[in-house]
Amino acid sequence: MKIDISIIISTYNSPEWLKKVLYGYNTQTYRNFEVIIADDGSDERTKKCLDEIATEVFYSIKHVWHEDNGFQKTIILNKAILATSTDYILMSDGDCIPREDFVENHIKYREEGYFLSGGYYKLPMKISEDITKEDIYSGRCFDIHWLKKYGIKSSFKNNKLTNSTFKSWLLNTITPTNASWNGHNASGWKRDFLAVNGFDERMQYGGEDREFGERLINNGVQAKQLRYSTVCIHLDHARGYVKPEMIKKNYKIRKETKLLQKTWTEFGIKKT
Repeated sequence: MKIDISIIISTYNSPEWLKKVLYGYNTQTYRNFEVIIADDGSDERTKKCLDEIATEVFYSIKHVWHEDNGFQKTIILNKAILATSTDYILMSDGDCIPREDFVENHIKYREEGYFLSGGYYKLPMKISEDITKEDIYSGRCFDIHWLKKYGIKSSFKNNKLTNSTFKSWLLNTITPTNASWNGHNASGWKRDFLAVNGFDERMQYGGEDREFGERLINNGVQAKQLRYSTVCIHLDHARGYVKPEMIKKNYKIRKETKLLQKTWTEFGIKKT
């Protein structure tokens, strides 16, 4: 079996959520992948979780870790990119459980000169806590009828869980949402990542993934909308790490990237 896609999953001190996510990857219909855990300084609980689940899942797991020094997701993602062994990379988060066709659809729609832009379906905290391994393995946690029994209301966003190929294509085509690099569900070619020098390591929370995608686009890579085709459910959690100064700093960097049509960051994988 030739591994031809690397899946980078970012995490920080959320082993129970990460375990559910990794169960999701154990259900995948497309299996020629490796998993790289981009760990932004978690304590020993995450390593213990990975050691335990490695005995159950069919895929290999590589744990890329650095010491906890605040929100440094961009730094650990760059390290994880270098740790991959394939030409194509899918990125998601340790709070996003993939449906069984998640990786298959990223493989199906990948194309030279493009990156794929997916979305997610947000769950409330109670359902996030209650979802079990059996719910994931059976796939019922992606069934809107099952979710409605747990209080999910009727909404247009429920279309994100559609399993109709035609309906997904139609919704991808007509959605007013721009195709952007979304760190919870996006994929692209490793050479394209390296060509823009990866993520800007000055950036913390707030648009750091979008800025990366904007440099990809500035460098000639086109974005393909797949928010209704690559399905994952997002487990709820607190965001205590978010600070106004992070948002302000990131906004300034993004503004410069757009204004100057930047394709390269001096603060990425290669340092000058």
